[in-house]
Amino acid sequence: MEHNLLGTINLLEYCKAHKAGLILLSTSRVYSAQDLAAIPVSERDGQYAPAEDFSAPGVTSRGLAEDFPTSAPISLYGASKLASEALILEYSQAFGFPVWINRCGVLAGAGQFAKADQGVFSFWIHSFREKRPLRYVGFGGSGLQVRDALHPRDLVPLLLRQMQESDRQAHRVLNVGGGPTNSTSLRKLSEWCEKRFGPNEVVSSIEERPYDAPWIVMDSSRAREAWDWRPETSLDTILSEIADYAETHPDWLRQTT
Repeated sequence: MEHNLLGTINLLEYCKAHKAGLILLSTSRVYSAQDLAAIPVSERDGQYAPAEDFSAPGVTSRGLAEDFPTSAPISLYGASKLASEALILEYSQAFGFPVWINRCGVLAGAGQFAKADQGVFSFWIHSFREKRPLRYVGFGGSGLQVRDALHPRDLVPLLLRQMQESDRQAHRVLNVGGGPTNSTSLRKLSEWCEKRFGPNEVVSSIEERPYDAPWIVMDSSRAREAWDWRPETSLDTILSEIADYAETHPDWLRQTT
C-alpha cells in the first residue's frame, strides 16, 4: 500500500504541480478473483483453457478484455493497483494532465528478480536448473494453471508512443500481455525445462489458495486497434533468454529471493 498507492499519490501531486504526464504499469490482478475462479475450464494439451461453450463479459478467444469484472476480492496487491488506477483517472480529469494505464500480464525476461510472486517464469526456470524442489499448488496439484508472458522490450514501443502522443484520442486503460500464443501452464513449463536442463522434482500439493486463478491470459485487442501494438517476442525466445541467463548467473536465486 505504501509503495503502490501512497507512491502513486505522491507522483500524482507532482504531475499536478508540473503538468507532467503519468503512465502506470498496472496488472492483470485488478480483475476479480471470484470471477476468474468461476470461469469453467477444461484441460487441452496439458493446460487449462476456458470451456468452449462458455461466454461472459470480458472473456474472449484472445483472453481477458478490459471489461472483465474488477469487483473485490482481488487481493491487497490488486486492490492497491486498482485504487491507483481510479486516482490517476480522477487526477487527470480534475487537473488536466495526460495519463495512460497499461494492465500488464506477466512480464518475463533475463535478469528478472526470480521471485515467485513477481516473476514466475524466471523463478521456475532458475529453480529447475538448480534442482530446487518445486510444487504445483492447487487445482489438484495438476500444474495446469496458465499465464501468458510478455517481454519488457515489447512494451517499450507502446510506452514511447504514449509519451509522444499524450493527446491521442484513445482508451486510457489498456490490457497489455503476451496473449494466447505466449501462454503456457506450469506443467508445460516444466516439460520445457526438463528438455533444457534434465529432470527435477516437482511435487503436487492440493493446498488451495484464495486468490489463485486457473487461467489468466490478456486480450490486447484494444492496444492493437488503438496503437497498432502487439507482442513480438515469442514465448520460446523469452524462456530461452531466461535459461541462458540462469546458466551464466548460477547464484541469481540466492541474490534475489
